[in-house]
Amino acid sequence: MTITTSTLPDTPTAAAPPARSRLRRRVRAVRPAATLGLASFALYALYALRHHARFDTGAYDLGIFGQGVRAYADLHPPTSQIRAATAGPGLQDVAFPLLGDHFHPILAILAPLYGLFPHIETLLIAQAALAAWSVYVVTRSGGPLIGTAYALSWGIQNLIGFDFHEVAFALPLLALALAAYLERRWTACAAWASALLLVKEDLGATVLVLGLLLLCRGPGTARRAGLTLCVLGPAAAALAVLVVIPHVNPGGGYVYLGSQNPAGTLAAGGTKALTLLMTLLPTLFLAARSPLLLLALPTLAWRFLSDNPSYWGIYFHYSAVLMPIVFFALIDAVCRGKAASRFRGRIPLAVALTAAAIGAFFPLARIVTPGFWSDTPRITAARQAVSLIPNGAPVAASHNLAPHLTDRASVFLFAPDITDIRRQPVDWIVSDTERTGIGTQPGPSEVSGFRQVFAAHGYVVLRRK
Repeated sequence: MTITTSTLPDTPTAAAPPARSRLRRRVRAVRPAATLGLASFALYALYALRHHARFDTGAYDLGIFGQGVRAYADLHPPTSQIRAATAGPGLQDVAFPLLGDHFHPILAILAPLYGLFPHIETLLIAQAALAAWSVYVVTRSGGPLIGTAYALSWGIQNLIGFDFHEVAFALPLLALALAAYLERRWTACAAWASALLLVKEDLGATVLVLGLLLLCRGPGTARRAGLTLCVLGPAAAALAVLVVIPHVNPGGGYVYLGSQNPAGTLAAGGTKALTLLMTLLPTLFLAARSPLLLLALPTLAWRFLSDNPSYWGIYFHYSAVLMPIVFFALIDAVCRGKAASRFRGRIPLAVALTAAAIGAFFPLARIVTPGFWSDTPRITAARQAVSLIPNGAPVAASHNLAPHLTDRASVFLFAPDITDIRRQPVDWIVSDTERTGIGTQPGPSEVSGFRQVFAAHGYVVLRRK
């Protein structure tokens, strides 16, 4: 059994081990955790960089966050011309303030790193490091097998396989908070959980639930930490949703409140049931034996109540934040004796094998396919097309081309609701005339007032006459 139990007072023991023995156990737990964390970072970064090099990333969300972090690095508030494309009438030609969309000031942490390495790939490497940090924390608490299962979990894979997103910051923060919770370090638990409020406004509800769990641990430090989170979580979320975001948003509101549709919660029941099944399956449903699983409810609630079908399923980045929760719930269930004792020794191996089997159907499996590493004629043509855009030029770009230009040009999105691209303040258009998908449609092959300077394998570059 590899799960670390020496730091869990709820685990029955004959006597507390000496301090030196506890230190040796901690060192033994750190070594495999560090090794697996570094290996995960290498795997995540390798995949993400190649995924981007294949022009499989997009304006939503890598291009948007690339522009936001670039603005932070230039000591400006985070803005995005790409996000402005779908912000509504009259806003398509401006730089949309990103803090008027979601509350994620934690992104400013990336500004110094981006200032040293001003490339969009910096965000992908940072995301890989954040996810790998959470792998280290889970492995240190649960052992190498459970850590491996977490590293390969489908929610983490979908985050790495889908551009960049601020939710990456939530992974290590949640993992550190839950590790502290299991080790009864209540103040540390509350401190790490409080930092989640800087990641995204919806995590205030998650912080509230953790505060309620701490209150249930009894009087003393746990109760004080719980009360703090119970007040801080809802207050911070309300401040962000009702004050900060509407104040910054040019439209004066929080648009996602209008997307909630309680009457439609039964819609697409099969899709939502699959998401619930897949959330618990990597832990062989043992996570359901721990009260920590309650932390997943706020995220699942806002997703399932939304009228946006993209939120309901198992794809994109939306389930990444659930993975630290379900795996620490698993660790809690096993360590606290809630799993049958005769099965405990087999659980980590069974969980690891399950994760490997599920993971074969998700993005990281592509890394072992030869086609993932070969450049097709279209990839070569895309690379040639973006290379023609001068540094600093204002350009309208198709969805999959935009993130390749955000670190050196002023990029606008060629979006489905832009009916007259000639009105955009751009001198260049770089267009994929073939690809369709989320947030995009085929770009123009010719536009009045522009002349064609490049065309190959579906990619077209136009320059204003």
